[in-house]
Amino acid sequence: MRIAMLVSLIRPTGPIIVGISLGFTLSLLSVTWVDESCDSDWMGAADEMLIGQPGSSKGARKPSSISTGTADNGNVEEDFEPRIVPYNKPAQEGPPKKVFRAKYASTELGIRERLFVAVFTSKTTISTLAVAINRTLNHHLDGRLIFFTGTRNRKLPNGMFVVAHGDERPVPNMFQSVRYLLEHHISDYDWFFFVQDDTYTQPERLKTLVSHLSMDLQLYMGHPGEFIGGETQGRYCHSGPGFLLSRALLLKLQPFLEQCRTDIVSIRPDEWLGRCIIDYAGMSCVEEYEALNYNYFTMENNMDLSRMGNDGFQNALTVHPVTSAELMYRLHKHFTEIELQKTYEEIEKLQSEIKNVSELAVDGNKSALWPIGITPPFEPKTRFEVLRWDYFTEDNFFSCVDGAPKCQLNGADRDDVTDVIKVAVEELNKKYNPFVQLSAPRLVNGYRRLDHTRGMEYTLDLQFQATTESGHQKSITLRVHLVRPLSQVEIIPMPYVTEATRVHVLLPLTSYDSHAALRFLDHCSSKLFETGENAVLNFLFIYEPAEAQKVSTNDVFAEVKAKITSVEHRYPSVKVSWISIKTESPGLLRILDIVSRKHPVETLFLLVTVDTVLNSEFLNRCRMNAISGWQAFFPIHFQEFDPSVAYPNQVPPASPDLVREVGHFDRYTFEEACFYNSDYMSSRTRMSGDLQENEELLENLDLYDVFVQYSGLHVFRAVEPALQQAYRNRTCDPRLSEDVFHRCLQSNLESQGSRSQLAMLIFEQEPSNST
Repeated sequence: MRIAMLVSLIRPTGPIIVGISLGFTLSLLSVTWVDESCDSDWMGAADEMLIGQPGSSKGARKPSSISTGTADNGNVEEDFEPRIVPYNKPAQEGPPKKVFRAKYASTELGIRERLFVAVFTSKTTISTLAVAINRTLNHHLDGRLIFFTGTRNRKLPNGMFVVAHGDERPVPNMFQSVRYLLEHHISDYDWFFFVQDDTYTQPERLKTLVSHLSMDLQLYMGHPGEFIGGETQGRYCHSGPGFLLSRALLLKLQPFLEQCRTDIVSIRPDEWLGRCIIDYAGMSCVEEYEALNYNYFTMENNMDLSRMGNDGFQNALTVHPVTSAELMYRLHKHFTEIELQKTYEEIEKLQSEIKNVSELAVDGNKSALWPIGITPPFEPKTRFEVLRWDYFTEDNFFSCVDGAPKCQLNGADRDDVTDVIKVAVEELNKKYNPFVQLSAPRLVNGYRRLDHTRGMEYTLDLQFQATTESGHQKSITLRVHLVRPLSQVEIIPMPYVTEATRVHVLLPLTSYDSHAALRFLDHCSSKLFETGENAVLNFLFIYEPAEAQKVSTNDVFAEVKAKITSVEHRYPSVKVSWISIKTESPGLLRILDIVSRKHPVETLFLLVTVDTVLNSEFLNRCRMNAISGWQAFFPIHFQEFDPSVAYPNQVPPASPDLVREVGHFDRYTFEEACFYNSDYMSSRTRMSGDLQENEELLENLDLYDVFVQYSGLHVFRAVEPALQQAYRNRTCDPRLSEDVFHRCLQSNLESQGSRSQLAMLIFEQEPSNST
């Protein structure tokens, strides 16, 4: 009985006891026992036991971070003493050298572009075939495209980089071109493609071929041909279908290029270059390399492209010869359609694979979003992020830009709706054909919304006349969902601008705003003149006829002019100019016409009001956003609310933050603008035709309308946080056009305060606000 109880108590702890015993046993067996006396050298002996003798397997291993050395007598050093190595700064001879760092990381790492294309053209074809090659090939390449010619022309086509050697002979032209590439571009590209301007090149196939070739290859690839006479061993590449040269091969040829020019005699440039490569680089032209083929097609006269169904033509990388620019564009259209069809087939294949794989997921087909391969729709987190669906019919749109409840579909919107209905009918007939044929579509309901993460989404209710195979007809209504996905995002090239441009600030001033102009001058003194900004201040004093007659006795701008004089005395390097203009009309365009004629065409104008507070940040943004011949900038300033409404029974802060309780971005004002004088003058020139038909156009349009309708520029309208205006109850001139006067009134009303602040103010002023 007692033994059974003892066994029951020991059984749970038995494995633990056995494990501890086994661990002690194994640890003792792994250490060699040495019989040493316990004397004063015990520490050294312990070290010897743990370290062991060099080359011996006895003793535990010392950590590798501690290195052990041997003395002359072979004994192990007892103490590890670190040795301090002092740092002595090397003596410098002369001033320290400036470390050169490359501008781009690719330059410092030695990363090169893949492809360079050299096109040989002539004086007679540079404006026809060369232009066609530039339009069909240049924007498809990731590398560089340069045209080489032997004739120096004064007038060259726009958008083309042309190198003229001054020698029309074909062989010297080839020699000069190869030498130019070796001197300027050999360190930037891995592959060089040479082609004539009467050869069409399929850009996507060329890039695919180059992408499968190693950058270190020595390769001479093209359409091989035999040398005349057969004396030279090897074959050269014909220049007609084009040929490909590697960077490594050109570098190998570089030391012998001058010898090729003097020793090799030939009248054909491609044959001359082929002999040079064979003689001094030992490479012959090949048409195939590691299952990569250089496919070309020889074009015959009067060939019908629509009937060219053979594989040689359909898979061609180059087509030669092309006799006209029109044929070049037709070839480009044909091969682009082939590549586009291949892309559609690849997309369908990928969508099918995604659909098949999604069936194995946990959620099944629910994990595959529609459309397959398109970014999923945006999921709002709050009620304010819910995207709005806009309703439309075939004739009307019920979400208009100007705020009207209903407007007519026209322009791009009408084309968009027509195209969406057409695509829906085609897809439905493709789905139900041949069992049911749908015809006579009519849009019952239409909804669309713009999802910035994936594109434009549509929901359509379409009514059809359905016809079965047996001839029965019936009217049915189907709901379809469509998505027009966003295309590939591309970087739009913009002209280069700097922040060193001088800004000419224009301030139109009437007698109503003369007192506010004094405060404007004080702001300019502290923000512009003291900091030395590269800006010139121009006052435009606008006199009415009655005020102009009293200039000598009672000038309405006398106080402002006196303030300008004092500012110029305070800042001797500052010159504030003014122009006095007498006019009966308050229109701004007539005033700008006078100012424009007094300044050079390259002048950058900044149009402001007396309430504008200028600073360096906004002036720099004005310089960057206004681009001559490209873009005009109309900023949206931050308008502060009425302090008595925004800060009831409080003292307003000196510099309020940009929060919705303080103000708002006033979208009804277009008074500030940055533009170049040349752009304004060209806009006014285009406006002259409409001005002859309607003489009141100068009074009805403001500057923003002129740039939108007549400039042809990109009008950049954006909020400007650096442009902040204090509240002031402005007076709207009733002589302005109806639209401008209405916008001025609306701006004053919305600048009173936010809706919640105005509602609270009304609630507090009610005689009885008890509930």
